[in-house]
Amino acid sequence: MTDIELRAKSFANYIIENRATVRATAKYFGTSKSTVHKDVSERLLKFSPSLAKEAKKILDYNKAERHLRGGMATKLKYSKIS
Repeated sequence: MTDIELRAKSFANYIIENRATVRATAKYFGTSKSTVHKDVSERLLKFSPSLAKEAKKILDYNKAERHLRGGMATKLKYSKIS
């Protein structure tokens, strides 16, 4: 197993276990968001399709919900100012 395969599996497992976003995963592992996204969405499909599918479900959910998180963050920001 190569380093890239291990890294991709680590990213996917972290996302699944913590229901983490790409940004949170990148911060945790000290890598870029691009690396996390490419490893989980492209590279992982080649050697572990079932793990990739599980991680993709969570990433799709996070993507669909991100506008709500952004709205809440803005609301909190301005409620602290007032």
